[in-house]
This record gives sequence, C-alpha cells and structure tokens, in this order.
Amino acid sequence: MNSPIRVTVWGENFHENSDSDRAGMAERYPDGMHGAIAAGLRELLGDQVEVRTATRDQPEHGLTDDVLASTDVLTWWGHVRHAEIDDAIVTKVQQRVLGGMGLLALHSAHFSKIFIRLMGTSCSLAWRNSADTELVWNVSPGHPISQGVPQPIVIEEQEMYGEFFDIPAPDEQVFLSTFSGGEVFRSGCTWRRGLGKVFYFSPGDQEYPVYHHPDIKRVLANAVLWARPEVTSFVPPAVVNEPAPQFRGATFAGAQATAVEAAL
Repeated sequence: MNSPIRVTVWGENFHENSDSDRAGMAERYPDGMHGAIAAGLRELLGDQVEVRTATRDQPEHGLTDDVLASTDVLTWWGHVRHAEIDDAIVTKVQQRVLGGMGLLALHSAHFSKIFIRLMGTSCSLAWRNSADTELVWNVSPGHPISQGVPQPIVIEEQEMYGEFFDIPAPDEQVFLSTFSGGEVFRSGCTWRRGLGKVFYFSPGDQEYPVYHHPDIKRVLANAVLWARPEVTSFVPPAVVNEPAPQFRGATFAGAQATAVEAAL
C-alpha cells in the first residue's frame, strides 16, 4: 500500500479572530477556514491522506522545520497579513517546493509572499466584492484536477476576481471563471517550479461558505493528488563544485592526436 500523502493546510487565521469578522466566521467556518479545507480533504480522500493544519499565529507560523520536512503538499490561504510572514519561513517553503513539495495557493494567496516569489510577477488582479455569481468552467477536461466536477461549477455568491491577472503564462490552464458582471478570470492554473508542482485556485473568499461547496472540495482533493511529489527525496537545486575533469586538455588532445595518427 502506498504511503498516505502528508498534507499541511495553512491558514492566516486572522478573520476567524478579528472583532469585525468573528461572528460571521463562526457561522460560516466554525472550525476556521483551514479547518473546513482540511475536513473536505479528509472526507474525500480518506486513508489516502494525513492532514494537519498550521496557522500564522503559531510559532514559526506553524511551519517549523519538522512540519515542512514531513509535508508532501502544502495548501496556503492568506488575505490581509501577507506582510507579516517571516521571509526566512518563505525561503524555507520555496526551497521545499523546488525540492518537490506541492503547493496549492488559494484565493487571496495570489498576493502571498511565497506565490509572488515563485511567480516572479506582481500577481495583481481586478476585484469586486458584491456577492457575484461565479461560473467555474472546466477548460481542460482531461486534466487530473478537473475530474469529477460539473461543467460549470456554480457558486451562487463569491467575490469577483477579474483580468488582467499578472501571472506568468500557466503551464496548464485548468479552469476559467466568468461572473455576473461579465468579467472573466483564469481561476485555475498550474506551474512547475523546480521539482515541485504549483496550483492556483481562486474560489474561496472568507465572506462566503465556498469551502463547503462539494465541487470546490472535489477540486482541492484532486489537486492534492496531482501535486503530490514525484520524487522520493526533497533536494532543492544547488550550485555544484565539480571535481577536476578526468582528461586534462593537453593529455586529452595528445591522446586524440595519437589516435588520429594511428588511423592514417
């Protein structure tokens, strides 16, 4: 039996504890947004995964060396506290991705330090929060992440994200969203970074219960299976100090010349 995929669900955990949001969040996400995402993965993937949560307000933002070393796929949701994330932690996460760990960047995580660093662009976009209806269109029906989801996924109320989305051209475009205001958005995109896989998926604002939506849970479960490492050891690329060559220039040239003369 294959070992379960070790998933760490990371949450900013700010709205759950802020005075202005606490009551609404308790109704929509009584176990926090990270708790809802983790529960959906356990529900759909069962013994295929080991899921734990980590939050910004924990020591080292919950992403200690031991946690990162035992994470195969990391999901990341953040919104208003991106700047507070320690750059040293971001570097560690980046190195893990380059070494093979999967990363799922969710909704406002487009502005997270780790996503911007991996993309190398501003990752800016257009937005409007007016309870728009979002249709999430499957534009890559053969992709593993899009399996078992309807065409389209219908989200009755959601924050609008629209183009232009300043990201590098995706390796794969899996989903495209349209909104009741006429906007379009590249809502599901993948990239390879080093040995790791990155999936950005936009549905999931804190003001709407999107992470309880059965089709959104299916997309995230599929994405975890897709993003799991393809390597058995996590070794990020590094500069290599090569030993002296086996043949030195003069010796090699002399041997080559002797071989040429012998052939004449």
